[in-house]
Amino acid sequence: MKSETLKTMITLATSAFGLVAALAWNSAITELFKKIFGSAQGIIGLFVYAIVVTVIAVMVTTHLGRAQQRLADAEKKK
Repeated sequence: MKSETLKTMITLATSAFGLVAALAWNSAITELFKKIFGSAQGIIGLFVYAIVVTVIAVMVTTHLGRAQQRLADAEKKK
């Protein structure tokens, strides 16, 4: 039971820090977007921002997934 509790606490702490990091990146990207494209108030600006962030997220996630697969393949060869 102690091991399960510790694993759950680690998962929750990791998730919490991930959320904090995501919020920090959201603020940074929002400010960058405003500097590049100006103060885009309105629904169109929000959708453009959402699309740009989604494309970046997909690219980063894909890249990290490939890196993880390469590491797993390298471990299998050992």
